[in-house]
Amino acid sequence: MQGMKRKFVYVSLYEGFAIVAATLGLAGMSGQGMHAAGILAVATSAIAIVWNLVFNTLFERWEARQAVRGRSLARRVAHAVGFEGGLTVIFVPLMAWWLDTTWWQALAMDLGLLLFFLVYTFAFNWAFDRVFGLPASALQAA
Repeated sequence: MQGMKRKFVYVSLYEGFAIVAATLGLAGMSGQGMHAAGILAVATSAIAIVWNLVFNTLFERWEARQAVRGRSLARRVAHAVGFEGGLTVIFVPLMAWWLDTTWWQALAMDLGLLLFFLVYTFAFNWAFDRVFGLPASALQAA
C-alpha cells in the first residue's frame, strides 16, 4: 500500500489508539476526569493528524534522497523523536490552558505522555510496516 491511501490508513489507526491512551493518561495525571481529558485527547489528535501528514511528508522526502535505503533502528528512532518533539512544542501550551495548570505541570504531563508515545510510535510504525509493507521511499531501488 502506497501514497495517500497508506497515509490515511496509518493516521486513522494510529490516532484511534492514541485517543484512548491519551484520554486515560491525561485523566490519571491531571485529575480533571475523563470528560475534560477526552476533549483534550480529541483536540490533540486533530492537531497530531495535521502534524503527522506534514512531518511524514517531509521525512519521506528526506528519506528518498538518502543513499542508504530501508528503515534502520537509527532512522526509526530519529523519526519517532522528530515527530514527538514537534508535538511537545504545540501541546504544552494547549494542555496548560485547557487543564488550567502551569506550563511546568503541563510539561510534566506531556513528558509522561511523551515517554509512552515514543515507544508507541516506534512500535506502531514497525508493526504497520510489517503488516502493510514499507513505503516507496524506503524500498530498495530496482
